[in-house]
Amino acid sequence: MQTMKEKLRNMASAAKEHTKICGAKVDEKVEKSTARTEEEKKIAKEKRKAKEHGAKTELHAAKAAHMAEKLNAKRAQQGPMVGTHGAPVGAAYGHHHGPLLGTHGATAAPATAAPATTYSVTAVPPAEKYL
Repeated sequence: MQTMKEKLRNMASAAKEHTKICGAKVDEKVEKSTARTEEEKKIAKEKRKAKEHGAKTELHAAKAAHMAEKLNAKRAQQGPMVGTHGAPVGAAYGHHHGPLLGTHGATAAPATAAPATTYSVTAVPPAEKYL
């Protein structure tokens, strides 16, 4: 059920993106028809490209939000994991807090290690990658 909801929301977001792109193309044609110089026509083209990029960025952000909603709905259906006596699983053994996997006895990373890179959903990719 959640997968179908996600799929429908993604389709709606894609349709919204398509209408924004079409609107940007219409705006570009209007600006080009009223432009008097070649520079003004180039500016109109760049504005269209910027609007298209913004629409695509919004689409991907919406898709990520839909995926998160689906995941949260699935987790809400499952409920908390409970042991045989009503205590959370692992609580009887003293493991009721902290990370779940593979950190027992681990030490902190050395100070010379490079910081982890984080990426935003709405981040713009580097332009040189697509040249």
